[in-house]
Amino acid sequence: MRDTDTAADGNGGGSTPRVPGAARVAAGLGGLLGPLRRAVLRATRNAEGLPDLPEAQIELLRALSSAPEGLSPGAAAARLRVAPSTVSNLVRTMSAARLVERVRPEHDQRTVVLTASQEAQDLLARYDRASTAALVRVVDGLSDADRVALEHALPALDRLVAALEAADGTGGGAGGDAPAP
Repeated sequence: MRDTDTAADGNGGGSTPRVPGAARVAAGLGGLLGPLRRAVLRATRNAEGLPDLPEAQIELLRALSSAPEGLSPGAAAARLRVAPSTVSNLVRTMSAARLVERVRPEHDQRTVVLTASQEAQDLLARYDRASTAALVRVVDGLSDADRVALEHALPALDRLVAALEAADGTGGGAGGDAPAP
């Protein structure tokens, strides 16, 4: 979908933009989203010398950071739409790296609440600043037409996220606002 589609408008050989089919748009997005996400993450890490955190760890940190009171492991799994065992494995690794803290609530010592450590919150803030700076540098180098096209695409992409979340019944439960790190 990187080319411009036009069709003759029947008025003296001019052309008008053609509305692409859903399958073509879906295939184009599917082919670009993964590489775009990885490119943004790589540029972010390189710009700030940030650690190579797996995307799953970043997603868990974002979920925990969006819940200042913390989340139970089950609630974190539900929010991320992953198996509880996946969260357990992430927490084990991230606790050892001092990114996630396990807190036992005083009212129920049998349960545990997960919170992002201050170190993790600082790291996420660095990722966000570096990601924004990297994107600004690259977007600034694009043509005016490309910047306008990207700006005009943002509301449609936001609606696409909402439609996907509504279709799978999550209603936006992932907790992250940014598509990147």
